[in-house]
Amino acid sequence: MEFLELTEDEFTNFADNHPLKSFLQTKQIAEIKKINGSDIYYVGVKNNNEIIAGTMIAAYGNFLGQKHFYSPRGFLLDYEDKELLIFFTKNIKKFVKEKKGYVLRIDPYIINKERDIDGNIVVDGVDNTHIVKHLESIGYIPLNKSEQCKWMYALDVENKTEDEIFKDMRQNTRNIIRKTLKTGITIRELSYDELDVFKKIAEDTSLRKNFKDKTLSYYQNMYKLFKDKIKYLVAELDLNNYKKLLNSEKEEISLSISKLSDNKANDGKRKEMNNNISIIENKLKEADTLIEKHGDKILLSAGMFLLYGDETVYLVSGNYAEFMKFNGQYLIQWEMIKYAINNGYKRHNFYGIMGNFDKNDKDYGIYEFKKGFNGYVIELVGEFELPITMNYKIHKILSKIKSIIKK
Repeated sequence: MEFLELTEDEFTNFADNHPLKSFLQTKQIAEIKKINGSDIYYVGVKNNNEIIAGTMIAAYGNFLGQKHFYSPRGFLLDYEDKELLIFFTKNIKKFVKEKKGYVLRIDPYIINKERDIDGNIVVDGVDNTHIVKHLESIGYIPLNKSEQCKWMYALDVENKTEDEIFKDMRQNTRNIIRKTLKTGITIRELSYDELDVFKKIAEDTSLRKNFKDKTLSYYQNMYKLFKDKIKYLVAELDLNNYKKLLNSEKEEISLSISKLSDNKANDGKRKEMNNNISIIENKLKEADTLIEKHGDKILLSAGMFLLYGDETVYLVSGNYAEFMKFNGQYLIQWEMIKYAINNGYKRHNFYGIMGNFDKNDKDYGIYEFKKGFNGYVIELVGEFELPITMNYKIHKILSKIKSIIKK
């Protein structure tokens, strides 16, 4: 076996066909990291001139003249092959040290323990805790926090029809999607020149939920780099069309009322129909107010999706708080699920959840939303650090001191 640097093309051809492939191990993400100031390297192992292991690693920061190295969703190799893993670790440690690195982080795209829709461990399911133990035995230190999500939620769509997927959804999710369609909400894809629209929705959400949004240049660079493998979708409502639909519904109910006889047995039905008309009239008034305030069309929600390998991946989303009740985000997800079904993808990856299944947790709503589509929880093995030089220990000590001072 020979450890060596790979060309970008060599690595890309290898990575795109590896079972552990992830969009985070692509030349496009490497380019994003370069834009943000990282140095990028591609390394691997060849056996008889065939690549059998590889990874993209980024170097950034500067601590006492040394750098922090990170392999996002790396390495791409057979973790069951202990000899290969040890050989790769030994050599990449030397490589990082030569490049003035003091630590290397990895977060392999490997399931820890197989989980069901409720986050429960599947009996006799996939269990890779032995890989975690082996990583620890050769010097990798598990971390409590990860840069990338450790917990995800996904929906398998391979060999399934739209009807089958829709019927399997939870009733409330199906009802919401039907309602969005009845309301006249439409989904469209944004062009590059419209990405400021996406940014506004994402930023509005980040300010409301107190997290840091990406920059407009990030969204623009991702669009340019991934090209037809990235989608920025928005849910849009034409308020005049919405009013037409409401008036049509009102007329249908009024016609039904006129057909009711004066029989006392119809009093309850008549009362319910009149209540429905009152609700529609309130919605019509609200629509007029929205037109005065925002114009004929309003954007409700937005979502950013990557198409890579066997999956469509839901990465970023946003909703205007004022329009949350229209539930545009449900229709955006359904649109992408249908896209995955009809374009040969094996699963739709809703991506990050918190991994806390307590209904009282403040972030439970994220999981509950994704759970409504009836998929399953994914628990990955998480993030590990591989110390390279003594500066690693110094950095850890200083970090602890800094944390204590902050408290």
